[in-house]
Amino acid sequence: MIIVGICGASGSGKSTLAEEIRDSLTCDAAIIGQDCYYRNHAHLPLERRREINYDAPDVFDYDEMYADVIMLAEGKPITRKGYDYALHMRADTDELIMPPDVLILEGIHMFHDKRLMQEMSLRVYMNVDIDICLLRRIERDIKARGRTIDSIAKQYRDTVKPMYEEHVSKYIRQADFAVMHGGKNRMAIDAISAYLSAKLLAEKFTKDADEELE
Repeated sequence: MIIVGICGASGSGKSTLAEEIRDSLTCDAAIIGQDCYYRNHAHLPLERRREINYDAPDVFDYDEMYADVIMLAEGKPITRKGYDYALHMRADTDELIMPPDVLILEGIHMFHDKRLMQEMSLRVYMNVDIDICLLRRIERDIKARGRTIDSIAKQYRDTVKPMYEEHVSKYIRQADFAVMHGGKNRMAIDAISAYLSAKLLAEKFTKDADEELE
C-alpha cells in the first residue's frame, strides 16, 4: 500500500485534491480525513465543546489514526471514523474501509506526527494564499456546516490564523511536492497520479520477481 499525505491550511483544497487524485487513478484508492480523528469530547457540554481550539495540533488523536493506518498497511480493514461539526462530537460508523492500493491522508496537521509521516511515500503541501483559503472556508462553512459569518470570523481570528502562522505554514518544509492554485490544479493532479501509478507498477514487478526467486 502506498500512502500519500496532503497538508495545508483550512480551505486550501486538500479534500478536493485528494478526491481528484483518487478519481484519476485506475487502482483502488481511499481517502481518510484527519478531521475524523478529533479527540472525542462527548463528556463535555456543547458550549464547552464549542470553545475548544479545533485548529491546534494536539486536538487530534494521532495514536488512533496511526493504528488505523498500520492496520490497513497490514491488509486488515478498519471502521470509518466520522465527526459531527454541528454538535462537535465524534460520529464513527460501522462502515468498513478495506485496505486500498493507495491511501490518501489529508488534514491541516497531517505532517505533525512523525510516525505518520514516516509511513508516507509522498508528502504534498497545498501552497495557497491564505486570503483565498479564508474565502473558501466562509463559503464551505455557511453552505455545508450551517455557520454564521460572525462565528466564522471569530474562529478565524481566535484560532485559525494563529495556528496557521504558528504551525501549518511551516509544514511546507516537510513536503516533497507543493501544489499551487488549489485542489483542481490539473498539472499537479496528473503529476502525482503518474508518480503513484509508476510506483505501484514498480512495486508489483519487485513483488513478482521476489516470488519467482522463492
